[in-house]
Amino acid sequence: MNYFAPSALLADGWAESVAIDTDDAGMIVAVASNADRAQREILAGPVIPAMPNLHSHAFQRALAGRTGWPSPNRDDSFWSWRQAMYRFLDRLDADAIEAIAAQVYVEMAKSGYGSVAEFHYVHHDPVGKPYADPAELAMRVVAAAQRAGLALTLLPVFYAHGGFGGVPTMEGQRRFAHTTASFAPLVERLREQAPHHGYVLGVAPHSLRAVTAEELGIIVRLAGPGAPIHIHVAEQTREVDECYAWSRMRPVEWLITQAGVDRRWCLVHATHMTEREVDGLAASGAVAGIAPTTEADLGDGTFPGPRYFAAKGRFGVGSDSNTIISPFAELRQLEWSQRTRVRRRNVLASEGETAIGTSLWASAARGGGQALAQPIGTIAPGFRADLVVLDVDDPALTEQRPVDVLDAAIFGPAQHPVRDVIVAGRFVVRDGHHAEEEAVFERYRQTLRALA
Repeated sequence: MNYFAPSALLADGWAESVAIDTDDAGMIVAVASNADRAQREILAGPVIPAMPNLHSHAFQRALAGRTGWPSPNRDDSFWSWRQAMYRFLDRLDADAIEAIAAQVYVEMAKSGYGSVAEFHYVHHDPVGKPYADPAELAMRVVAAAQRAGLALTLLPVFYAHGGFGGVPTMEGQRRFAHTTASFAPLVERLREQAPHHGYVLGVAPHSLRAVTAEELGIIVRLAGPGAPIHIHVAEQTREVDECYAWSRMRPVEWLITQAGVDRRWCLVHATHMTEREVDGLAASGAVAGIAPTTEADLGDGTFPGPRYFAAKGRFGVGSDSNTIISPFAELRQLEWSQRTRVRRRNVLASEGETAIGTSLWASAARGGGQALAQPIGTIAPGFRADLVVLDVDDPALTEQRPVDVLDAAIFGPAQHPVRDVIVAGRFVVRDGHHAEEEAVFERYRQTLRALA
């Protein structure tokens, strides 16, 4: 399919009258500005790269709005939220997990995400018993992504311990737990299925508190060359303190010096870093996987953005717990959290004269593409045609110049900034609607009704 955009955000900035030609596989074969619209489908607004969602726990979408009751001693944190999440997870069977994942993936598509990295750590049944097919729940996630039309990077999670130094897992973690011996067949099964279902396979050692140093090395080797490797790190100060007590190093410091972190890696959160850790992560070529709305919701802290951006660190954004599903909201929260902390505006703006909304979107899309190990995040030949058409009928976007339209969509009062979403050259969302949204939502509604 060949498209014509009145304006488009290309690798070197905004361009006018842009032709985007694709092949049968949905890969971009040619891009030209000041082009002729003849024999091309005319897109109805400014076009930007679809955002890769580099960190999702799909099942947690159904927990959103259910954790707002404060505890008697008012010490609510990530750790108390985690206990509520464990209790909720005990009630979910395979059908429920698939129904919730399909709903959240449709919502992602409608919000401007074209792909997702699913950090998939629920492997066993509600009592902790392995399914006959060890990939049962992983393949439910795959089915949900296929129905929604999102490109998937599947990250089966290795979770073996309940704390640093090999502490045994807790009862609430029974659905996650693997040994290296039991995890290997899961990865092999998913590797066999990947060519048939079109997903990218990586691995996700859950966190340094959930794997030993020896196990981490085994899991990284199990991933194979080139496969993406994602890990939670330094999300909470308690985690940092416990890591230091265990190793005499902080989490990011430990990974950089002991684990050979390179551009295959995505360090999710990396919220609490020293200046030395910030510089080391930026220099490694890895991606910082930031989930600003989740980090705000859980009270985790604020990413050290100014120094990391000054060091040319790579980053992307993810919806994580899926309490909020919008790449625009993630970038807004990322920047606004910095403004609140340092008390000035446009903190994360790039060098030069590019508006902050444009530079944040372009950088996050490129970093997300790297983290997902997919050819996405840029509108250029050799990349997949994952495109978002912005809705200029939204009052916040109407009559905006292309160079300002992303600022309006991220920081303005836009209610529905996305008109169309194209994944691999084909429409997934058109005129704000997804073809499967009604059927997927009805199944989701019935699932929640049964849980209630």
